[in-house]
Amino acid sequence: MACMKLGSKSDAFQRQGQAWFCTTGLPSDIVVEVGEMSFHLHKFPLLSRSGVMERNIAEASQQGDDDDDKCLIQISDLPGGDKTFELIAKFCYGVKLELTASNVVHLRCAAEHLEMTEDHAEGNLISQTESFLNQVVLKSWKDSIKALQTCSEVSHYAEELNITKKCIESLAARASTTDPNLLGWPVVDPMHSPGGSVLWNGISTGARLKHTSSDWWYEDASTLSFPLFKRLITVMDSRGGAREDIIAGSLTYYTRKHLPGLKRRRGGPEASGRFSSSGNVLSEEEQKHLLEEIQDLLSMQKGLVPTKFFVDMLRVAKILKASPTCIANLEKRIGMQLDQAALEDLVMPSFTHTMETLYDVDSVQRILDHFLGTDQVMTVGGGVGSPCSSVDDGNLMGSPQRITPMTAVAKLVDGYLAEVAPDVNLKLPKFQALAGSVPECARLLDDGLYRAIDIYLKHHPWLAEAERENLCRLLDCQKLSLEACTHAAQNERLPLRVIVQVLFFEQLQLRTSVAGCFLVSDNLDGGSRQLRSGGFAGGSTEGGGWASAVRENQVLKVGMDSMRMRVCELEKECSNMRQEIEKLGKTSKVGGGGKTWENVSKKLGFGIKLKSHQMCSAQEGSVSKSNSENVKIEKLKDVKERRGKHKKASSISSER
Repeated sequence: MACMKLGSKSDAFQRQGQAWFCTTGLPSDIVVEVGEMSFHLHKFPLLSRSGVMERNIAEASQQGDDDDDKCLIQISDLPGGDKTFELIAKFCYGVKLELTASNVVHLRCAAEHLEMTEDHAEGNLISQTESFLNQVVLKSWKDSIKALQTCSEVSHYAEELNITKKCIESLAARASTTDPNLLGWPVVDPMHSPGGSVLWNGISTGARLKHTSSDWWYEDASTLSFPLFKRLITVMDSRGGAREDIIAGSLTYYTRKHLPGLKRRRGGPEASGRFSSSGNVLSEEEQKHLLEEIQDLLSMQKGLVPTKFFVDMLRVAKILKASPTCIANLEKRIGMQLDQAALEDLVMPSFTHTMETLYDVDSVQRILDHFLGTDQVMTVGGGVGSPCSSVDDGNLMGSPQRITPMTAVAKLVDGYLAEVAPDVNLKLPKFQALAGSVPECARLLDDGLYRAIDIYLKHHPWLAEAERENLCRLLDCQKLSLEACTHAAQNERLPLRVIVQVLFFEQLQLRTSVAGCFLVSDNLDGGSRQLRSGGFAGGSTEGGGWASAVRENQVLKVGMDSMRMRVCELEKECSNMRQEIEKLGKTSKVGGGGKTWENVSKKLGFGIKLKSHQMCSAQEGSVSKSNSENVKIEKLKDVKERRGKHKKASSISSER
């Protein structure tokens, strides 16, 4: 830290209790009381330097009757108090002292208060301190930081003398650069482990070179009081020299350091000791004020601040009972970048007095509404007012690349629903509203939603059948995977109508898969003929490819057999289910040749249009019909096997 030496005489001051004495050999003729400390001094050194002391001594002398009595002067409002007056007294006596960044602000303000101008003496204290401030302190980062820290104690004088403004402008200009070597290193210099090689006079010192980054000034700035820190950030923003992400980073650093509630999350940088102690812990009211102010300073631009930080701020804001405006703004910020959040970020406990639910589902609902209301989502599919594009035949979603944020949020919401579903106090309308807020086109699969609904039904067994059916209407059985369909078909918690829908669409999926396997088998046969027509000129490589194709064909045939058996089982289950429905009187009386699967789908309210190759059957889905289809499949299989054997024998004979 830079310093400036004043005076040349040796120290002639001694302290005895709460009094200072000047040991020059002459008896003191004046006593100056500053606070609880008294200074036994001489009149001439003081009045020759200070206009205020000159007037006070003259007034005290006129009031005194006895010339032998000591003159008593009381100073109660001196900036810096008795410690600063001690340095001023030494300056008046010409005793050696040092001006530093830690005391120059107090001395400058006290000199102004005592009118220590050039009119009374050349090289007086005002000119000395002003010169040191402008030529030394303000040209160094670390000295400017220390000087600004002391301005809080004498804020009134520091503001009038523009000392605070000068320090802030100096810091703002230097914080915009990424090379602190030009300014003096930060006050809090991080330790560097040895391992580098810095040469000094040809000798390796083992020290490591310092590598700077744009956040080198965060720790120093966080030592300032919040009013000064806020002014620094405001000046930096108005100057335009610093990037917005740098300013946002300094705000998050300052907040995490001074709000203890943000340090309790495990796994963050604060848990690893990155943040040092911030000194005095703020009161709850001060913390609330700090949080609200920081929230106002943060930019609304998406991505500058991590979503996790906003979630932490929201959690602390609810604990500190921040203003509704602050909480609403934080929820809006989270909603703007909800696709970047993790599941643990949304699982926030409820801090209301009623404790109606374990988790703050209402807050998550508002956050989701903000996300759905952003321009980014509303124009994803190219349509106006809809987050999804029109669903074409065979396409459930719009552009996969542009819909990615929406799909991420849909997955996040489904996971959150599964997390809060075990709460027995969570009402059905609230659960259903949150699940239904996600557009249908946002979910590639409904497996996550099915899991959440199943957990909710498990922990709310008292729901009526109508409520269960109403909740399950959120599910799209066409978007359930085979694993989810298998589980749902055996799930006793689901309404009967939903189980029938699941079985119906599972049968459609299996029939489509079987048809696809036949197409693949035909393609493999065609490829085999091409291989044989080309001969085995390629040697062992082509022969290995033919053997691999044959093995794949065999594997596909085994898969077709298992799928065919599964189709038969499902047809039987559907037939039994139809009979049970008829017995319960939920369908009309069966007449003639029975009902087709299309009529059953209409009765069950599927409300979809199926292509001809996707229909289960144009006739009654009975066991006899499935058996006849099985016979045809077996015959086709035998014909293909005989054809394959014949072709293989022909190829062998041609080789001979």
